[in-house]
Amino acid sequence: MDKRASRAKLLYSVTMSADGFITGPDGDMQWMRPYLGPNPEVTELIPRIGSILVGRRSHDGDDPHKGEPGEGEAFGGGWDGPLFVVTHRLPSTPEPGVTYVDQLPEAIAMAKAAAGDKYVNVIGADIARQCIAAGELDEVLLIIAPVFLGAGTRVFDEPGGRTVRLQPRSTTAGTNLWFDVLR
Repeated sequence: MDKRASRAKLLYSVTMSADGFITGPDGDMQWMRPYLGPNPEVTELIPRIGSILVGRRSHDGDDPHKGEPGEGEAFGGGWDGPLFVVTHRLPSTPEPGVTYVDQLPEAIAMAKAAAGDKYVNVIGADIARQCIAAGELDEVLLIIAPVFLGAGTRVFDEPGGRTVRLQPRSTTAGTNLWFDVLR
C-alpha cells in the first residue's frame, strides 16, 4: 500500500506515572484504577480512532478494568473497531475482531487502511518504539497520572539510548501532554 494514499496518522496515546512508567512491576496495570476518571480530551479522541495497533504483550496483559464492565475491551469498552496485534506468536485459534500480524510494516499498512482518515492508536511501549524506529509514529498523547511507581515498563525505552524530538501542542487538560514527532 502506498503510504501517501492513507491519511491515517499513528498516535501513541498512553497513561503513565509521573516518573514515566506505563505498567508497574511485572506488567501490573492495577495501579491505574484510581486515575481512570473522566478525561475530556480522551473522550473527544475516542471517536477519532479508526483502528488500534497493539503488541501481543499489551494485548494479552493485565487490564486496569479487570472485574469491571469493559474488561478486555479497548478504552474500557468505550471504543470498538478493528484491532491489529503485532506478534511472532500467532494464535492457533483466532479471536473475533482481532487480526494477528507477524510483520510490523504489514500491520501498520493494514491498520492505516482500516483507520481511513482517523487515527491508528498505538498501544504498548515496544510497538511504539518500533514505530518510531520505522519513522511511522506521528503523534504522542501522554496522560500523566499523579503517582510515582518507581519500576515497571517505561513509556519509551531504547537500549543504548536515543533522542526522539517532540513538538508540544496545546492541550485541554492539565495532565495531558500532546506532541508531534519531529523527523
